[in-house]
Amino acid sequence: MFESTGIPLPAESLLILLSVYAARTHHLSMEGIMSAAIIGAILGDNLGYLIGHYFGYRLLERHGSKVGINEDRLLLGRYLFRRFGGLGILFGRFLAILRIFIALLAGATRMPWKHFMFYNALGGIIWGAGYVFVAYTIGDQMTHFSGPIGPIIGGLLIVSMLSGLFFLHRHEHTLVEKAKRDEGRGEQAPQ
Repeated sequence: MFESTGIPLPAESLLILLSVYAARTHHLSMEGIMSAAIIGAILGDNLGYLIGHYFGYRLLERHGSKVGINEDRLLLGRYLFRRFGGLGILFGRFLAILRIFIALLAGATRMPWKHFMFYNALGGIIWGAGYVFVAYTIGDQMTHFSGPIGPIIGGLLIVSMLSGLFFLHRHEHTLVEKAKRDEGRGEQAPQ
């Protein structure tokens, strides 16, 4: 919940750790962890949306540079919400850095709350249930893994994540230019 309001915390890592622990010890239930993850994600994002709606844009303009959000990235955020709307909320849930700020940005860019709520709830359900289920299942099967399969899977995940970050970094300038052209067509920044 706190991560979704904009506080950088390791929510995915905690979910994975708790799920593997539950699978190995049966001291916690998979359903309980899933419920907590889903409820926390949805409530936290709604709180983050409200903070973003009432205070976010001015705060991001003033202090966003401290966390890597400059004027161009604010413009890019507005553009992406106009262009992709709810899909940005849904898929943003699965990117660690974006998950922290997505609700604040949605509120700051004045995305309609009902639209936000639908995609936020859908993303929270898929994210919470998916991470817990996969981690629990892997934790339950951990004794069957042998050889180099674990490090290979870990390496592939790291390479995939780094490739995605490299792609975004490399194409950020192009997206910012598209956003500037789109902004020039009439959409103004929220006040």
